[in-house]
Amino acid sequence: NENGQELATATREWTHKEELGYPNSMTFERDKNWGLLVTAIKEVLAKVANANIQAISTTSMREGIVVYDENQNELWACANVDARAEAQVKELRAMSGNLESKAYKISGQTFALGSAPRLLWLKEHKPKLYDNIAYLAMLSDWVSCRLGAPIALDPSNGGTTGLFNLKTRNWDLDLAQELGLRTDYLAAPVYETGTVIGQVSRQAAKETGLKAGTAIVMGGGDAQLGTVGVGAVSANDAAVFGGSFWQQEVNISKPLEDKTERIRMNFHAVANMWQAEAIVFFPGIAARWFRDFIAPDIKEKAIKQSKDPYELLEEMAMQAPAGSHGIIPIFSDAMDYMHWRHAAPSFLNLSLDPDKSGRGVMFRALQENAAIVTLANLNRIADITGSFPEEIIFASGAAKGKLWSQILADVLQIPVKTPVVKEATALGAAIAAGVGVGIYDDMATAAQTLVKWDKVYEPNATNRDVYQDAFERWQKSYTAQLALADAAITKHLWKAPGE
Repeated sequence: NENGQELATATREWTHKEELGYPNSMTFERDKNWGLLVTAIKEVLAKVANANIQAISTTSMREGIVVYDENQNELWACANVDARAEAQVKELRAMSGNLESKAYKISGQTFALGSAPRLLWLKEHKPKLYDNIAYLAMLSDWVSCRLGAPIALDPSNGGTTGLFNLKTRNWDLDLAQELGLRTDYLAAPVYETGTVIGQVSRQAAKETGLKAGTAIVMGGGDAQLGTVGVGAVSANDAAVFGGSFWQQEVNISKPLEDKTERIRMNFHAVANMWQAEAIVFFPGIAARWFRDFIAPDIKEKAIKQSKDPYELLEEMAMQAPAGSHGIIPIFSDAMDYMHWRHAAPSFLNLSLDPDKSGRGVMFRALQENAAIVTLANLNRIADITGSFPEEIIFASGAAKGKLWSQILADVLQIPVKTPVVKEATALGAAIAAGVGVGIYDDMATAAQTLVKWDKVYEPNATNRDVYQDAFERWQKSYTAQLALADAAITKHLWKAPGE
């Protein structure tokens, strides 16, 4: 509601398959996923009358794109870490030794997840489809379009195409042309988050149960609306979002240049604000893998007790000491945006002693690893901003775990604050909707008013040395494991196209 209280929620898990015949692709099944959204909307409307909904806003994973023809019919889409365009990245790099660096300075993005290589892939592999492209938009914009809005983008999500200019917060057609793209399909208007862009159509109302004519308001990228939803709307505010990926976001009042090209520069969903961003790959997915395949009996036990399985796993992990008896998980590397790749997943330094390598110890090691890589990323951001955060706001699924929140505080050795509403991205989208219809004056003021704090986790100084040692051992171990993957002895967890 207008006070930031969550009245109803509904979730659906979706997965993104590799497209047959195209290695490292990650397709986005539009009709299937729309069906999931429709059922979620209907579940919410069973608890909240559609007449009481004044406005709707949308958010999504970033980088994923949808292309349309001139009649705004959907032609093709992919999810965020689609990496099929390896050959196109190599060709772009071969065109000029500094083309990617130039694009990075202009847009804050590299070719790793950018749209240019994917569009060039379409040009080569699906030329008829490419010739018919008239518009490009993001997945959150796709939801708005399905609901009835015209095609439009915002900087916080649209900027992850790598085709926006950091200074203007809009398309950079000169850059697109230099990358070998047509510029006519970069025609969709760009609006700041919180702008009304359309209304729910009769067709969408019929499908979803929403009221026709309800205002549709420009949303934004998941991490950026998440930072709004945790009140991180001022310069130097810092937040960590613990979902499938862990994002570290530090607000900056102007775009900065990272000469090492390791950190990503994004647009905030708050106008005239930017963010330095780093990403830890797959902590949430690794935790889910552990839950489903290493501890399925714990999952079944939790279901019988009407508990969250992660709650029981954390209870087991609490019995293990800080440092997890020296176990070193290898999953995500620290952020290296220009050369983005990760070693093969593994657990190093396991013991045959079940007390030192049991499931509780291993799960704690997974939690500690996510915090350790977060520390590495925040150190890299501090190298360009000039300061390490004084405190961190922690939100999303992992923030529901009391142990994980405390581990993060202990590893970073700064206070960690968790908001009452952990699903901060949804709250950020709700704030955008409210701004659009005049309930709130602006994004920043609304966030500062609505966000309430659940708990502050103070760092335990006695664990400082333990985690500093674990951090250093992880760094040395990761270098060796990455070398094995680079030599094709093991297989990378993930690598950007062209790496």
